[in-house]
Amino acid sequence: MLAARGAGAALRRGRLLTAGAGAGAVLPRVPPRPVGPSPHVVDLRSDTVTRPCAGMRRAMARAVVGDDDYGEDPAVNELQRLAAGILGMEEALFVPTATMANLIAVMCHCQRRGAQLLLGRDAHLHLYEHGGAAQVAGVHSQALPDLPDGTFDLDQLELTIREAHGSRYHPRPELICLENTHSSAGGRALPLTYLQQVRGLADRYGLRVHMDGARLMNAAVAQDVEPAQITQHCDSVTLCFSKGLGAPAGAVLAGRREFVAEAWRVRKLLGGGMRQAGVLAAAARLGLEHAEATLRRDHDNARRFAEGVQELNSPLCSVNLAAVETNIVMVSVRGGWPSPTELCEHLQAVSEEELAETGQAVSVLVFPWSARTVRAVWHRDVSARDTELAKNKLEFVARKCQEKLALGLFPTPPSVGGA
Repeated sequence: MLAARGAGAALRRGRLLTAGAGAGAVLPRVPPRPVGPSPHVVDLRSDTVTRPCAGMRRAMARAVVGDDDYGEDPAVNELQRLAAGILGMEEALFVPTATMANLIAVMCHCQRRGAQLLLGRDAHLHLYEHGGAAQVAGVHSQALPDLPDGTFDLDQLELTIREAHGSRYHPRPELICLENTHSSAGGRALPLTYLQQVRGLADRYGLRVHMDGARLMNAAVAQDVEPAQITQHCDSVTLCFSKGLGAPAGAVLAGRREFVAEAWRVRKLLGGGMRQAGVLAAAARLGLEHAEATLRRDHDNARRFAEGVQELNSPLCSVNLAAVETNIVMVSVRGGWPSPTELCEHLQAVSEEELAETGQAVSVLVFPWSARTVRAVWHRDVSARDTELAKNKLEFVARKCQEKLALGLFPTPPSVGGA
């Protein structure tokens, strides 16, 4: 849901060429029912598009619930205890969304108006959450350049802190926010040594560290460590249930007991206090309990697709395999045509030529991430067979585009969903 939570902001920055795959933005639509055979749809726009599995629906139906605003919902209380233990924190608080969890964390850590928040320039919290830190919390964000692996230069970070501490005119830095995995970097997991270095720097200058861990479990699986080994370097952490874990909604914010007590008050202020929320907590718990197996399969499928793109050796598109660490694949699009938007349209459409040549009607939904990049995200609803179909569809589209380029043709895509 990381990109998914705000592609509208990216559009305003001119990074997207079309409406994108984020909350608050218009997603590429699933093709309408065609005249011919109904296409098999492989939806790789985001890991937020999953639907609750049968087990989740049963757990939701059977959940024992109460008034969570009074602390009386057994399913919520159990989820909070489970999540706190997994994250190595004293307590956790169930909230509607990870965006709200991040905002609550900023408001709890930065209680002085005009305090400074340090984060990456491409961080989800900075770009895709409607500037809530400024709009609601009155906190100033100082954005630092992101490196390709989702980190930022620690010397630059320390210099920024020192300059603020040495000036009566600069906002006072109080919080460092990290994103793990880093969505804009293609799902890269932050190195453990880097997290330790950020923690040391924060301690040296009296700052706190919050981790936007919407996809934290992906990082833990990729690095083959317990989530608590990652979060030990943070004062608080957000974990989202409606991405790779497959739940319909919800997130937790975890930290020390007194921090979570204050977070409860801010959740209430923001309208996030829920009543019989156990029906959501039951699905989230099931997703959390099966996280390792689910996410490892997603990572394997994403890697298989990335390797397939590389094997195509196409002059139109390529993948940096070293950057594929979790469930996100960034496909670089080269040349003037097709653009990322046009490539997405071709992948979504089903043509008579495709049906005649392959005997299959396959519609692949991906997201035009930037001026030269298309993003694909794996999740529990995408199987190994779906992955193979998506790879074959990209091969077909790339080959047909290359043939038309060789003839000097720049055609428009076939009508979406047509057959």
